Amino acid sequence: MLLTHLSLTNYRNFSRLDLDVPGGPVLIVGKNAQGKTSLLEAIYYLATFTSFHTKSDRQLISFLAVNEPLVVARIVADFKHTCAVDSEAMKPVTAHHLEIRLIQEANTLNDAPRLRREILLDGIPRKIGETVGAFIAVLFLPQMLRIVEGAPEERRRYLNLAMGQVLSRYTSDLVEYNHVLTQRNALLKQLNERGGDLEQLAYWDEQLALSGGRIIHARIQTVQELEHLASRIHNALTRSQEILRLSYQPVYDALPDQPTQYSLPFDGTTDRSWVPVEKIQQSFLDSLNNLRKEEIARGVTTIGPHRDDLRLLSNGIDLGIYGSRGQGRSAILSLKLAEVAWMKEKTGQWPILLLDEVLAELDSDRRADLLGRLMEIEQALLTTTDLDMFHIDFVQNVKVWNIQAGQVMV
Repeated sequence: MLLTHLSLTNYRNFSRLDLDVPGGPVLIVGKNAQGKTSLLEAIYYLATFTSFHTKSDRQLISFLAVNEPLVVARIVADFKHTCAVDSEAMKPVTAHHLEIRLIQEANTLNDAPRLRREILLDGIPRKIGETVGAFIAVLFLPQMLRIVEGAPEERRRYLNLAMGQVLSRYTSDLVEYNHVLTQRNALLKQLNERGGDLEQLAYWDEQLALSGGRIIHARIQTVQELEHLASRIHNALTRSQEILRLSYQPVYDALPDQPTQYSLPFDGTTDRSWVPVEKIQQSFLDSLNNLRKEEIARGVTTIGPHRDDLRLLSNGIDLGIYGSRGQGRSAILSLKLAEVAWMKEKTGQWPILLLDEVLAELDSDRRADLLGRLMEIEQALLTTTDLDMFHIDFVQNVKVWNIQAGQVMV
């Protein structure tokens, strides 16, 4: 897949930006707070319809326009899906136009302005669920070390954003699961406070197990596939010094005929990929039934994919607990490069690779290995404040853009 043109209007510190985007690596150079990361954020928003920096889309609207009675922020992209013609070449076959509008307008009911989002794919209005996967991207940010060091929700979010772009049903399963989870938690709280017929939970238990089982099954498969790719990449980046493993840890054991182990995270070295989704759903349902009284007492659902975890291990050591910052950064880079290859395998399209200050805290050998790999990827955008961090041979063979105060000089 190739991003060929990008247009931004009233987005962050970009009042107006129009760029033709070349294939291969593009190096974006500029001082801090000039718009480098915001440019990557806008491209990633096209793939995930969420910002990695803000909790509200309102914060994406340019501060110069946010107080106007009506303001429209736009992210517009032209891109091409590609397919292999032969083993030596790629040929563009399908062109697409994707536009996202964030519209802030006066609210007649109160003083707070109203924000709505419109999505158009090839000129046709679409819902998010109908559009996710049309444009795919992989993002690395320095703060993504939280995937290694942070709370489990950071790792779940990472999986959800990656899988949602590639697996057609995954996003709808997440939406359904979260809806059912909210309803079930409300009922648990009601039963705790007021009492009632416990069998009211039966319907919500079944619905939670159906969508939750599909999510767990998809995560098991994905983590195994990512680990296979990431371990080889990490072995090369560390010069065969480290073995990277990914340990997906649901809050109960997905293996059939072991319902008593639901409260213990399983060993990531055990292969669960062969377990059918139906077995996982039944095991999940059995666990919910076994925990019914406890969950009523607590007023909350205690198991399910909303509480799962993913651990990154290097040479058997949990990097989130014992790893150095450099080890964690290398592991995330390996995981991101594996994500690129995984998306390519699943969709037949190269995702756009977005890398923010990627060389910081890497030694010279790892920098050289990483830059060599970037030359093999169909399209990548990298940001830096210091061009000297990049080897001169790399700089001379890529496109270099300079950015200042929201203006890009190509």
